[in-house]
Amino acid sequence: MSKEKKGGKGRIMWGLIYAAAFVSVFAVSAAVKMTYNPLSKAFAFAWDDSVGRIYTDLSYGDGAANKFDLYVPADNERESYGLVVYLHAGGFTSGDKSGDADILKRLCSMGYVAAGINYTLRDAGHPETSVYSQSVEIKDSIPAVVKEAERLGYKLDRMAISGGSAGGCLALIYAYRDADTSPIPVKMVFEMVGPASFHHEDWSPYGLDKSPQAAAGLFSVMSGNRITEEMIRENDYDEEVKDISAYMWVNENSVPTLCAYGVHDKVCPFDSVRHLIRALEENHVPFDYIEFPHSGHGLQNDNKLYVKYMEKLTEYLDKYLK
Repeated sequence: MSKEKKGGKGRIMWGLIYAAAFVSVFAVSAAVKMTYNPLSKAFAFAWDDSVGRIYTDLSYGDGAANKFDLYVPADNERESYGLVVYLHAGGFTSGDKSGDADILKRLCSMGYVAAGINYTLRDAGHPETSVYSQSVEIKDSIPAVVKEAERLGYKLDRMAISGGSAGGCLALIYAYRDADTSPIPVKMVFEMVGPASFHHEDWSPYGLDKSPQAAAGLFSVMSGNRITEEMIRENDYDEEVKDISAYMWVNENSVPTLCAYGVHDKVCPFDSVRHLIRALEENHVPFDYIEFPHSGHGLQNDNKLYVKYMEKLTEYLDKYLK
């Protein structure tokens, strides 16, 4: 089915009503349960000029939100460096790169150039914003990040991309959909609780499994495509959500993946995770999936598994990015 990018025309009122309601639920849930980033405490690190330097609010586009922060190591004499991009959480409607300062500082202290990137949020001032348009902004930002790092004397020749929740979703999209267009090779992706698929039957916490009308409204907003109630009923909307469904882009050449999800997650519905894991398995992509059996979106109730995730992350960085 051909894609029809939504503009101001052709919108149906019920779609707007349902979309607004469900996007609000998603945003509020994400704000409550992801007030803290689960990586922040683990990455907390004493920072001064002997470790690195931060350049803030650098531009990568014309939009007010098209800004990034760059963290560069004090050691600027190496021949080349790896880049780690971390994308912030916030339910696609809130959040800021500054909330990931601890993570970015720690990554920089490990010898990587690190970047936190903002993207246009869906809010009252930007009602046309979608997950798709946000993913395009991230894609457009990477060349600017690489160029600025090299202008400062840090030649980049490899990268990893990461994020949490909404940022995890965008990181997966870039890693699988856009890696081929990256100005430097993408070597790995690591993320926590990022939605990787959009099938209405899996989004039961929002009632989308029982309401084709609600599913059509929400997925239209998130994808930026017009999806009808009939398409939901007939399960005929894969092409419309493909650009925001990271798992659909997984193939035998996809990058190694480290991911973590909570069994009781109601923000990023846990049932949606199975599509990503199946795609990685079927395409023989190296990956580690850590399931938190007692946790929701914040991954807060399985401390031993959280330690395991951090240990795996160190392994991945050492193996694929150094």
